[in-house]
Amino acid sequence: MKMSIPLLPLFLGVSVFVLFSSHFALAGVLTCSGIVPMRYRDDNISITDFGGVGDGRTLNTKAFREAIYRIQHLRRDGTLLYIPPGVYLTESFNLTSHMTLYLARGAVIKATQDSSNWPLIAPLPSYGRGRERPGGRYISFIHGDGLSDVVITGENGTIDGQGDVWWSMWRQRTLKFTRPNLVEIVNSRSIIISNVIFKNSPFWNIHPVYCSDVVIQFVTILAPRDSPNTDGIDPDSSSNVCIEDSFISTGDDLVAVKSGWDEYGIAYGRPSSGITIRRVTGSSPFAGIAVGSETSGGVENVLAENINLSNMGVGIHVKTNIGRGGFIRNITFSDVYVENVRTGIKIAGDVGDHPDDKFNPNALPVVKGITLKSVWGEKVQQPGSIQGLKNSPFTGICLSNINLHGVSGPRSTPWKCSDVSGAALEVSPWPCSELTATHQAATCSDHI
Repeated sequence: MKMSIPLLPLFLGVSVFVLFSSHFALAGVLTCSGIVPMRYRDDNISITDFGGVGDGRTLNTKAFREAIYRIQHLRRDGTLLYIPPGVYLTESFNLTSHMTLYLARGAVIKATQDSSNWPLIAPLPSYGRGRERPGGRYISFIHGDGLSDVVITGENGTIDGQGDVWWSMWRQRTLKFTRPNLVEIVNSRSIIISNVIFKNSPFWNIHPVYCSDVVIQFVTILAPRDSPNTDGIDPDSSSNVCIEDSFISTGDDLVAVKSGWDEYGIAYGRPSSGITIRRVTGSSPFAGIAVGSETSGGVENVLAENINLSNMGVGIHVKTNIGRGGFIRNITFSDVYVENVRTGIKIAGDVGDHPDDKFNPNALPVVKGITLKSVWGEKVQQPGSIQGLKNSPFTGICLSNINLHGVSGPRSTPWKCSDVSGAALEVSPWPCSELTATHQAATCSDHI
C-alpha cells in the first residue's frame, strides 16, 4: 500500500513536543513531561490510504476503524496514523496500543451528531452508574481501554466533538444515558496528549481514568461558557499525571482531580496521586483548578503551580461531601494569579450530588494538609471560604503570601470559615480566626 504522507512536515511536527520539552529543560524551566518519553514511529500510514475523505460530509468511520485495526495487527514497535489537512467526519472509534494519532495543521476530526447509533458501554466501576443518568453511558468519541504507549499529537489540528446537540438534550432533559466524553483513556499507561486543539466536547474533554504515566501538554481546550459539564482535563483514579503549558476555556472546571463516587469509589479504592498541574491558563464560570468533588478513592500528592485564571467562578476549589469517604491530603497550590473571580479560594465539605440513596452518610472524607502559597488576585468578590464538616474538621490548612484584592463597592465579602484549623502568614485580607491561632502554626511550618 502506497503511503501518501509528507515526511518533512510530519517529522517537524512530531518534533515539536520534544523540542519544547528539551528547550524547557535547557532553560531551567521545570517540567514533568519526561515521565513518558515521546516515541518516534518508523511505520507511518495515512487515513487517506483507507479511503478517508476530508470534505466535512463523508462519514469516515470505516476508514478510522480499518486503519486502527491494521495498526493493532501489524505487531510492530508502533505505527503513526497521519490525518492530513481536511475535515474528517466520523463516529466514535477506539485507539490501540503502540500508536500515534497525528493531526496535521488544518486537520479536523469531527464527531457525527447522530446520537441514535452512538455505542453504549458499562459504567465505570468506581462510579457505579453513568455520571448523569442511571445505567450505562455513551462511549467517548475517541476511546481507549487497556492500552500502553499511545500518543495523540500533531501540528495543532483539531478534535471537534460537535457537542451542541448533546448540550441541547441535557437542557431539555431528554438524555437517556450519560453524554460521551471527547477523549477517555481507561486502564492504560504511557499516554501522551500534546499539540492538539479540543473543542465542543459533549461532556468532559480529556478523561484519563485508572491510568498511570500520563502527559498532557501544549493543548488548547475550548467550549462555550454556557456549555454544561465541559470539564477540561479530569485525571481520575490515576497516578503520575503531568498537565502542563495549556490553555483551557470551557463551561466547567478547567482541571478537576477525581477518584470515584461515594460507595462505588470507596469499594473500588483507587486513589489519584502524583498529579502535577503547571502553567495552565484559562477561564470558566466554575473552578480553575479543582480537587473533587468525586474523591471517594482518595486524592493525594497534587501540585498545581504557575496558574493564571481570569473571569472565573472560583479560582481554587477543593470540594467533597458526606458519603464520599476517602481522603484529600498533601495538596499544594502555588504561584496562582486570579482576576475577576467570584471566590478566590474555596474548600468545602458540602459540594456534589450522590449516585443513589445507598451512600453512607457516615462515610466522611478526611481533608488535611492543604497548602496555598503565593496567590494573587484582582477583582475578587470573596477572598475565601473554608468550611469543613462538623464530625470531620479540615486540618492543616496552610495559607501564606496571599493577596486577594476585592472589588469596589458593597459586593466584597470577608472570609468564611467553619470546622477548620491551620495557620496563615501574610494573608490579605486577613483570614478567619481559625487559621490564625498560634498553636496551629507548627502544623504548617514546613509548608509556609
